[in-house]
Amino acid sequence: MPRPQVIAHRGASRDQPENTLAAFRRAAELGADGVELDVHCTADGALVVHHDAVPGQAPTPALAGRAIRTLTAGDLRAFRVRGEPIPTLAEVLDAVGSKVIVYCELKGEGTAAPAVKLLNDPRWRAAVHGFDHRQVAEARRIAPSLARGVLESAYHLEPTASMTSVDARDLWQYWELIDEALVEVVHARGGRLVAWTVNDPDVMARLARMGVDALCTDDVAMARRALDAL
Repeated sequence: MPRPQVIAHRGASRDQPENTLAAFRRAAELGADGVELDVHCTADGALVVHHDAVPGQAPTPALAGRAIRTLTAGDLRAFRVRGEPIPTLAEVLDAVGSKVIVYCELKGEGTAAPAVKLLNDPRWRAAVHGFDHRQVAEARRIAPSLARGVLESAYHLEPTASMTSVDARDLWQYWELIDEALVEVVHARGGRLVAWTVNDPDVMARLARMGVDALCTDDVAMARRALDAL
């Protein structure tokens, strides 16, 4: 039975504030195979790593409640996530190097082009994915050789149709909707199945036995223990 990859969801988010340099460095220390992160574009074209379109913990009332796309990179440097700064994608790549695979979720409109520009570089191991398959398609147009994935939270009648639409390698599926039939059809297409977001060791073991290719998790240490026990 091949061992699934362990992908740290927004970094080692059980140990450090999510989507921060501290979380990504900790994920590498814990032995994660990859890290998952989210990117948005700022008003001046920078690509920053953050999950929500509107960041919290604003440094001033004037910046509170504003979407990242309306803020500059300079504005965002004063924001904090539980005390940690919001990093740029370039800073994350410099921090992790080639130690882990960077799985980049294209969260906002216009993120594909700047993300691909950074990720499509031999210094990194990287892939893109997203719920907005238009951004994934744009990534394919710009850099066909960069690995792609589609995020799903539904079990489609034709489970690999969205993969086919953008020639994706990976199907990121919500873990409760994964069964052996889905694993088989994705593998028959030559694709990989990534389960998100799994934080129960028994579920991890069950998915591994099904042949799932990667587990995205908040708890890297737990995932490694669960897989080692197999």
